[in-house]
Amino acid sequence: MTEQIQLTKADRRKVWWRSQFLQGSWNYERMQNLGWAYALIPAIKKLYTSKEDQAAALTRHLEFFNTHPYVAAPIMGVTLALEEEKANGAEIDNTAIQGVKIGMMGPLAGIGDPVFWFTVRPILGALGASLAQSTGNIVGPLIFFLGWNIIRMAFLWYTQEFGYKSGKEITKDMSGGILQDITKGASILGMFILAVLVQRWVSINFTVDLPAKQLSEGAYVAFPEGAINGAQLKGILGDALSGMSLDQMQPQSLQGQLNSLIPGLMGLLLTFACMHLLKKKVSPITMIIGLFALGIVARVLGIM
Repeated sequence: MTEQIQLTKADRRKVWWRSQFLQGSWNYERMQNLGWAYALIPAIKKLYTSKEDQAAALTRHLEFFNTHPYVAAPIMGVTLALEEEKANGAEIDNTAIQGVKIGMMGPLAGIGDPVFWFTVRPILGALGASLAQSTGNIVGPLIFFLGWNIIRMAFLWYTQEFGYKSGKEITKDMSGGILQDITKGASILGMFILAVLVQRWVSINFTVDLPAKQLSEGAYVAFPEGAINGAQLKGILGDALSGMSLDQMQPQSLQGQLNSLIPGLMGLLLTFACMHLLKKKVSPITMIIGLFALGIVARVLGIM
């Protein structure tokens, strides 16, 4: 019987320490993938003895990865458990590992900002600044620096351990299809997160004006000729406040028409176009440069 390979606490601690530099080599093509792969190198060297297996493991972890840098720790823990089981002969393919990573990174990313950037950091910063301002003591900035890093590093370690132990439970029953169900659910959840991000981050606004529309009588305010008295002015203001147009001709724009039909349609179409180009093996860097050029040309021509 082949001896089972197991990651020791010392091995997992090496990964935890390297994960502090997750964003040390951030890039626009695959985001945090280099920092992610760098953090996993000690585990990969321990789990795989041949250079070919090590290279294959490193290659699958150079795929796209991006989430809040602190909530990446539980994903790291689950990944360690999956890699450990794979190294011991479990039938876990690359797609399953990548699917779990992608499925977890989206939902967890939404937790990191409000917890760390909007809660923990402002509280510690306010406490340290208050002490520094009132007493002029160096203790203020030290409290912020030490408190922040102790909380951050402790969170990274314990959530990585939690993810590792949870991942071990996931991989106990491979024949029951648990991992396949999780992978499928993670992929579905990832698609929902993508749809939310498209609506939030992709914005296209056309500045093209369309011919004005003539309103029917009763849809606009009919101003009386000559001087008006107080009662007429009151009526005019009431009509305007009720939503009636002040002009018989209503301006129209291309963007307004699109918004009235399907809000966010152009952003969705742009996303589909980018996904199609990715399937055609077009480089993300090329796409980014192309979008910049397209935006500049459209702006110069007065289209957007």
